[in-house]
Amino acid sequence: MSKFIKEFKEFAMRGNVIDMAVGVIIGGAFGKIVSSLVNDVIMPGIGVLTGGLNFSENKFVIKDAVMNGTEVVTPEVAITWGAFVQTVVDFIIIAFCIFVAIKMMNRFKKEEKKEEPAAPAGPTQEELLAEIRDLLKKDLEKK
Repeated sequence: MSKFIKEFKEFAMRGNVIDMAVGVIIGGAFGKIVSSLVNDVIMPGIGVLTGGLNFSENKFVIKDAVMNGTEVVTPEVAITWGAFVQTVVDFIIIAFCIFVAIKMMNRFKKEEKKEEPAAPAGPTQEELLAEIRDLLKKDLEKK
């Protein structure tokens, strides 16, 4: 059992796992921000442009609710297409932001690679063999 715990600890303490956990937490918070942007800023504007429609409340009722006075006996069955539209807008905004972030990160990585000085070019294999041949010739001539 202690070997299992030791292996798990090594796994959990690797940089990649911690980076992924931080990414998930930040991603969740970012998702909330985008949902608020869509629900509180973008969709009301679209609603005004479409004549005051509140997309989140738009639905296609398949079967009405069965009521007993004010009590709901069986809830309605509906396709809530307005909520779906808002979710699609959320997705498009999140996907676009991730695309832009990855594009920027790749650009920074390319700039870092450009700044690294190139390794000095060493002699080729042929040049080394020629140098060894010449040294052997000189050594033989001395004897």
